[in-house]
Amino acid sequence: LGESPVKIAVKHLIPNLSSTIIIQTMFSIPTAIFFEAFLSFIGIGIPAPNASLGTLLADGQKTFRFLPYQMWYPAAVLSIIMIAFNLLADGLRDAFDPKTQE
Repeated sequence: LGESPVKIAVKHLIPNLSSTIIIQTMFSIPTAIFFEAFLSFIGIGIPAPNASLGTLLADGQKTFRFLPYQMWYPAAVLSIIMIAFNLLADGLRDAFDPKTQE
């Protein structure tokens, strides 16, 4: 009854929102990485002299018939990065979930 709105926000609102913001950010990072790789792969992302998973995949696609490893390694790295961030976000969601804490 006697608390100011700022104290209520600091005490109750910010701790509950911080976990949601962290988890949402962690789930959006793989999407951004994949989107950047896709744009670079089709040629409208990062220019060719700079290294990007999309440009590496595009270069590997050109020589896939004779040198398939040039496409396998960037594809594997992209997959591992996306799986790692998704698993990290899932673990953070489980850790910050107030329903599972005792």
